[in-house]
Amino acid sequence: MSWQSVRILVDSKQAEPLSDALMEAGALSVSLEDADAGTVDETPLFGEPDHPSAELWPHSIAVVLLDADADVPAVLAAASTLAGVPLPTDYSIETVADADWVRLTQSQFDPIPISPRLWIVPTWHDAPDSSAINLKLDPGLAFGTGSHPTTRLCLRWLDEHLNGGETLLDYGCGSGILAIAAVKLGAARVDGVDIDAQAVTASRDNAELNAVSASFGLPGELVPGQYDIVVANILTNPLKGMAPLLAGRVRSGGQLVLSGILAEQAEDVMAVYREWFAFDPPAIDEGWVRLAGVKQ
Repeated sequence: MSWQSVRILVDSKQAEPLSDALMEAGALSVSLEDADAGTVDETPLFGEPDHPSAELWPHSIAVVLLDADADVPAVLAAASTLAGVPLPTDYSIETVADADWVRLTQSQFDPIPISPRLWIVPTWHDAPDSSAINLKLDPGLAFGTGSHPTTRLCLRWLDEHLNGGETLLDYGCGSGILAIAAVKLGAARVDGVDIDAQAVTASRDNAELNAVSASFGLPGELVPGQYDIVVANILTNPLKGMAPLLAGRVRSGGQLVLSGILAEQAEDVMAVYREWFAFDPPAIDEGWVRLAGVKQ
């Protein structure tokens, strides 16, 4: 079996939003490299263990793994639209042989502490604190694992604000991690939706792995109704376009939590939603923002 490896020259400010959008558009994995590596302009980045530097190189290369039959120009076009960045034009494609992706992936993930009582634990690890709320989640090639700042921001909000008994909608559920965490933190009814059928399947599998009851499906399968809390960890452009839809799913006095937003995009997103919501000050993690507001 073979894959396509696409190397894209990207501006440092666009690298992370484009990387996230590429995953949304069907990439199996995305990694970033220094475009000047091996030259006099090579720039080392330093960070503490488990807290890498938020900075990127002045010139970055996004290395994107795609299926052998993927339409590269179509994936790039979809990702640039999602991320709201110019269409990448400087890229190369090569075919790569199959590798032991399971072993490679497992070697890169250790348990992740979200708060003193909440952890994300891959199934091949023992829980560091057996008395904590431990979310069992194996990193897949295309779904969130909790290591991204936007996921951590949303999990921390749930940890701090769920009192038990709430109804919650996770819109754009991905791996199901936020929905599963909500159930474990005491939510009474949790629904998750995603436009990707594979994400729905992954969410259902992960809910079963964690022995929690949550309902997952495609957007068209979601029954009418409002929720105490709606969480959407997606990307800025889709969030802006979905404002009426998401606002309509939150009951009066209910709460909306949005992430997948870069710090410089936060005001634009809040401006779209202020027709319905009064927002708390943004929470920031490594240049990414979480917005939380109450419906008026």
